[in-house]
Amino acid sequence: MKKYFSEAIGTMVLVLLGCGSAIFNGGCGTTAQVLTVAFAFGLSVVAMAYAIGSISGCHINPAITLGCMLTGRMKSSEGLKYMLAQVIGAFVGSAILYALVHTGTQNVAAYATTTGANAVGAGASVVSALIAECVGTFIFVLVVLGVTDSKKGNPSLAGLAIGLTLVLIHIVLIPITGTSVNPARSIAPAVFEGGKALSQLWIFIVAPFVGAALSALVWNVLSKGKEA
Repeated sequence: MKKYFSEAIGTMVLVLLGCGSAIFNGGCGTTAQVLTVAFAFGLSVVAMAYAIGSISGCHINPAITLGCMLTGRMKSSEGLKYMLAQVIGAFVGSAILYALVHTGTQNVAAYATTTGANAVGAGASVVSALIAECVGTFIFVLVVLGVTDSKKGNPSLAGLAIGLTLVLIHIVLIPITGTSVNPARSIAPAVFEGGKALSQLWIFIVAPFVGAALSALVWNVLSKGKEA
């Protein structure tokens, strides 16, 4: 039970601080805002990795959990419980953000975003969004699988490596999709946002899971057999 509780807490923090940075720092319209949001998500992962990593492994992302399931690092039954806990944590984080936005003195309309939900960017298309999220998740999960591998990884630096990778992915993907690479992070804000975010939610579930599955496939090939 502690593992699932930890995953819920970790995902709540990720959504609260990551999406919160987009809400309370004016969205992602400038380079400074993009970097702020990117580092907010990445540093949230770093913080949680060292806080709960020893308890649950700090997946806080269903795509990472899927990667672990497909590489044989965890059973499907446990992985599904992880995913449920992550989504619950994301809803708690989104609920806190909703309360902060709607109980403040500033008019809600003054915020560039009120939920931090993902959506296809103005200069992007559904196809480019699918590609971006799939490739971004592939890179992200591959790094996670590599750095946390019991034989080939470097657990002491895992949190930093994973967090900085997430920063890098956000810097590139924010203009295209707002950056998800994490179905739980997208589901909860989309439910609170409704409209376009909810209608496009499938993109941020399908693409990350496909990317995670591909990364698991590649890691299974890279990690087995003798080195060339």
